[in-house]
Amino acid sequence: MSDRFFVTTPIYYVNDAPHIGHAYTTTIADSLARWNRLLGKEVFFLTGTDEHGLKVQRSAEEAGVTPQEQADHNSARFREVWDSLGISYDDFIRTSEPRHHKAVQALMQAAYDNGYIEKGLYEGLYCVACEAYYDDDDLVDGNCPIHNRPVEFFSEENYFFKLSAFQERLEEWLTSSQNAVIPDGKRAEALGLVRQGLRDVSVTRTSIDWGIPVPWASGHVFYVWYDALINYATAVGYGDDDEKFAKWWPHTLHLLAKDILRFHCVYWPAMLMAAGIEPLPHFAVHGFLLLGGEKLSKTVHGPARLTDIAPSRLVEEFGVDGFRYHLLRDTPFGPDGDFSHERMVARYNADLANNLGNLLSRVTKVVQTKCQGVGPAPDPASPLAAVVAAAYVDAERAWANVAPSVALEATWRIVHETNAYLEANEPWKAEPGPEVEAVLGNALEALRVVAIMATPAIPTTSAAIWQRIGLTGTPEMQTLPAAATWGQYPGGLTLQTGDGLFPRIKPNE
Repeated sequence: MSDRFFVTTPIYYVNDAPHIGHAYTTTIADSLARWNRLLGKEVFFLTGTDEHGLKVQRSAEEAGVTPQEQADHNSARFREVWDSLGISYDDFIRTSEPRHHKAVQALMQAAYDNGYIEKGLYEGLYCVACEAYYDDDDLVDGNCPIHNRPVEFFSEENYFFKLSAFQERLEEWLTSSQNAVIPDGKRAEALGLVRQGLRDVSVTRTSIDWGIPVPWASGHVFYVWYDALINYATAVGYGDDDEKFAKWWPHTLHLLAKDILRFHCVYWPAMLMAAGIEPLPHFAVHGFLLLGGEKLSKTVHGPARLTDIAPSRLVEEFGVDGFRYHLLRDTPFGPDGDFSHERMVARYNADLANNLGNLLSRVTKVVQTKCQGVGPAPDPASPLAAVVAAAYVDAERAWANVAPSVALEATWRIVHETNAYLEANEPWKAEPGPEVEAVLGNALEALRVVAIMATPAIPTTSAAIWQRIGLTGTPEMQTLPAAATWGQYPGGLTLQTGDGLFPRIKPNE
């Protein structure tokens, strides 16, 4: 197992407002970063904003500001939202930064020097909204298939990247490496795009100036998509710090949504090959969150769209950890998922209020009445020991496979089994003594392990549980798998009481 982990989100376009779809990808990346830190790995977690291109230039002109001013304002909005959600990024990159200009020019110059970029004339249909060219066959009723709006005809002198030269190498990479792109269905999709045949693609523009200048051609700037993809290399020192780049690049995992699979899983690997950069990253591709239910849908004017809903609207109702838990638990990574207020309420009440919150509350209260508020040590031979051991194995495997929902299901098995164990033994009915102490000590040990294993999803709540059961430090300071071994709750600790961590939410509110 590698001792390093470099995880990235896509960088988000500054013309967008931060919405739940952005939060979904970013929270998954954050949970993976937190889990790998628990494993004792050195972690680098990157997110940021994509700031160049025609769409930004035009909207800035309409607003009467410079593109840089608009990018500064909108980039700050993403940083504010991520900070409010407890996103533990190590670097927030902006493509308008000088360090990124340097890296883009270095990587594209390398591809040019290696003979993979040539001058040509491009004529074609272009969607400004997604900054992408389309063929007639790609359009739906003459409109962009993504944004359902008219495309524009562009004709200009460009430099072209010889994508076609990498057909065989890309096919070999996608077929020989089963985990190059996960899940497997998305790898098959990328392979299908390659096998359809690859054509050379335009990588520069002369019609705009809001972009990174091409070092070998005055008047050209790099097309925004190729500029944006290179951010991943910029952040770990490409073109500036060879030692840092060599340290992190072999451990790269890119998270992305399926609508940008072609650029990430076909174009980006080919660009890296052209510049002589190895090894290639790994990619994890998820589906869309689809807006379902009634409460959220009816608050949106016109067709219901998830992009119309700011995370802050739901954080206000469910709390940061309640919001994070739903994103990670209710949407299996890979396929499209249904996102609804009704499902959020049901999951919050079932897993957080009724199960985890109730477990902590009942244990601390019974310890107060039966043990004078001092937590007893667990029984080394407790039946819960096997439950914890099996759940940890399943959770560790799931996190490694980028399956947060599966990992959390495994973690909550400990919660369910511990509640069932308490119901079977009913320590609240028994007289104080060694048997009651053993039952409560076992429950406290289960809570200790749950606090650690749940940290990637609900870090603030996990820290609160840790404190309530009398432990010092935080769950994030522990190291797995050793910290999940049964029997480490020391006993003799004074427990704290407090309000319920997750007040129930009425479904009809």
